[in-house]
Amino acid sequence: MKKTLRNAAMAFCAAGSVLLTSCGTDQPATETTEPTGMTLQDSAAMSTDSARMGKPQGVEVGGARMTPDKDIVANAANSKDHTTLVAAVQAAGLAETLKGAGPYTVFAPSNAAFNNLPNGAVAGLMRPESKEKLQGVLKYHVIPSRIMAADLRDGQQLTTVNGEKVKVSVKDGKVMINNATVTIPDVVSSNGITHVIDQVLLPPAE
Repeated sequence: MKKTLRNAAMAFCAAGSVLLTSCGTDQPATETTEPTGMTLQDSAAMSTDSARMGKPQGVEVGGARMTPDKDIVANAANSKDHTTLVAAVQAAGLAETLKGAGPYTVFAPSNAAFNNLPNGAVAGLMRPESKEKLQGVLKYHVIPSRIMAADLRDGQQLTTVNGEKVKVSVKDGKVMINNATVTIPDVVSSNGITHVIDQVLLPPAE
């Protein structure tokens, strides 16, 4: 990655996860993976048990229940761990897009992930004059289709809405997207899927 673009991206990497353009068709399921934490089987069992007990279904993220009746943006707005991402999406003017029909798959950096960026990077990307750069960073976190953790394979490459690719690595139950680890998989919303990640993804230099 060229130093100039890397600095620009890092200088505005502060945005977070998502983006847009028209959605594509769902990708077929391939092999099942079990990301860090709860396995896919455990998650499915808990959802079934919750339904039987009359409890709300969904995954807890940032102290809030992410439920499939809400869109991606509405769910993210309830997470105290994704306030930076939500602010970035709004600053980039992508909120309405991500509230659309989709489907989208969003790799959503946590607040801690944004905090790992160089000092001043997030503030710089949030400036009105950096809106285009911010959009580019966020779009690099969005796939225009619905992809569950079970669809992710080691060595797979996914094309983001900005046309660039991210690489999937699966080893010993850990799923990574480029250099970021998936910490919470399969957060289902009405218009797609969110996978929480622990690093901000940097688009490649042109």
